[in-house]
Amino acid sequence: QVQLVESGGGLVQAGGSLRLSCAASGRTFSSYAMGWFRQAPGKEREFVAAIDWSGGYTNYADSVKGRFTISRDNAKNTVYLQMNSLKPEDTAVYYCAANPLIATLPRFWGSWGQGTQVTVSS
Repeated sequence: QVQLVESGGGLVQAGGSLRLSCAASGRTFSSYAMGWFRQAPGKEREFVAAIDWSGGYTNYADSVKGRFTISRDNAKNTVYLQMNSLKPEDTAVYYCAANPLIATLPRFWGSWGQGTQVTVSS
């Protein structure tokens, strides 16, 4: 497995931007698909975005398409989530995940970070 540590969360006003980072340990980072999920209070964890091992394929939840961008730097063992035009409904704990294959259901992902809080004020 790979160990993951998220950073970059915080408080931002609606319409603002944040960039989340997820640093991974281990020499096999470049062989994993990476994903971002989020969980709001009282709700289930949901898929946000994913990227394949090469960065050549990405997938987004409909709710964030056109506003969020996932990217990775395999030389730095890091995956990013650029979040623009943030809305109050984006408020959640954001989790980074790693898995050999991309999936949209959380239960199929094998490694998880501890999460970073994103709060969007109206």
